[in-house]
Amino acid sequence: MARSSGKLAVRDGQTVVFIGDSITDCGRRAQAAPLGEGYVSMAAALVAARYPERQISFINQGIGGDVSVGLRDRWADDVLVHRPDWVSVLVGINDLHRTLRGDPAAVPPELYRQAYDDCLQRTADGASARLILMDPFYMSRENSPHSMRSKVLELLPDYIAVVADLAKKHAAIRVRLHQAFGRVLRHHPADFVCPEPVHPNRTGHLIIAHEWLKAVGW
Repeated sequence: MARSSGKLAVRDGQTVVFIGDSITDCGRRAQAAPLGEGYVSMAAALVAARYPERQISFINQGIGGDVSVGLRDRWADDVLVHRPDWVSVLVGINDLHRTLRGDPAAVPPELYRQAYDDCLQRTADGASARLILMDPFYMSRENSPHSMRSKVLELLPDYIAVVADLAKKHAAIRVRLHQAFGRVLRHHPADFVCPEPVHPNRTGHLIIAHEWLKAVGW
């Protein structure tokens, strides 16, 4: 019997667009088209397994290396054109790294806030989509004050605070990924979920998919 009474907030016939950087991309423009090999395809597969009666369209628009300013530049073409019912965003770690490196294209927290907010406001103005905002994360327990990893961990809360503020402003669902990975790191070494602090392995991507699904009532 079809399980149409399930708690999943994404309804039959709706479209979900995922957008972000390489963590979302995960090969979706190459060998793993169209959804990639990461959390997007995992979430879509789990939804299909549990709610086979729901015809839900999942679209992956992640691009490796992207930042919030890049999302703003392609928002109409890659998000709004699909007339989504849901938009899920994961961006910020490249913004942070550019800033720490002193890159000419740095995206410090206030520019991150402005670009990100512009995207969300355009969604509110041009579509009735629900928003899902995912905290950027970094999987490391480094505590040397002179290391780059420690500097990332020191600055990361400023970017997470932007996501928290924008989630409140736009009545979005927020997925606390850095917190979720922190729970894992209390019991396992970082490479259990990630061979380096940014790009998760399959276990790490499954954790992201699980947190996303919990957020939408799976």
